[in-house]
Amino acid sequence: MPNERLRATLLERGLTPSSLSDELGVDQKTVERWIAGRLPYRKHRFAVAALLGVDEVYLWPGALSKDQVAAASDSEVLAIYPHRSDVPREAWERLFQAAERDIGVLVYSGLFLAEDPVLQKVLADRARAGTRVRILLGDPDSPQVAERGADEGVAGMVAAKIQNVLVLYRALREIESVEFRFHRTILYNSIYRGDEHLLVNTHIYGVPAAGAPVWHLRKVAGGEIASTYLESFERVWDSAVPVPG
Repeated sequence: MPNERLRATLLERGLTPSSLSDELGVDQKTVERWIAGRLPYRKHRFAVAALLGVDEVYLWPGALSKDQVAAASDSEVLAIYPHRSDVPREAWERLFQAAERDIGVLVYSGLFLAEDPVLQKVLADRARAGTRVRILLGDPDSPQVAERGADEGVAGMVAAKIQNVLVLYRALREIESVEFRFHRTILYNSIYRGDEHLLVNTHIYGVPAAGAPVWHLRKVAGGEIASTYLESFERVWDSAVPVPG
């Protein structure tokens, strides 16, 4: 059966079987066989997935056994912090400073981040260096934000924090390559991304985000945990709207 995912991803990236074969140092007919449905060796699957910026398991579903997926996923977990307040400040700085392609922030307000001038400078510097910076904030007029405030026992305060954050990010919002959007989703986790690294702040009913656990994840080929959060971020981004003015 032809591998339509591989064919489509090549087209999306503007690549041909010939150009892909040149990049990988393999014969063009080998690439054509992959598109026709032949399963490549894993080293080639990994190389193709890395070059195209997608998961190996997306291009070749079922190529890895359940044990292989479980082992890869287990290795994606680098650290677990019992509370967000336990995450060293240096970890936040490293997360964003090391990012070369994509920085993403999905929060309701993320006030602690906006209040840190050093982290704001890191975001600005990375944006000016060509890194894509995307920040998703909760729509302050949404019922989801109102419900979150009620859950934490601070009705109205979450919306006020978001308005405060917009003021604090005023200079960052003027940088052309920085994008801000409002979302109206139930936020099960706050997600902070720097390329392949993620800090995921879980949300627990009745517990402020600073008191909830944080996972430090790094995307590993064949693993599924980091990809799950990265895909969730993209779904929220696609449904969000630009912050006015």
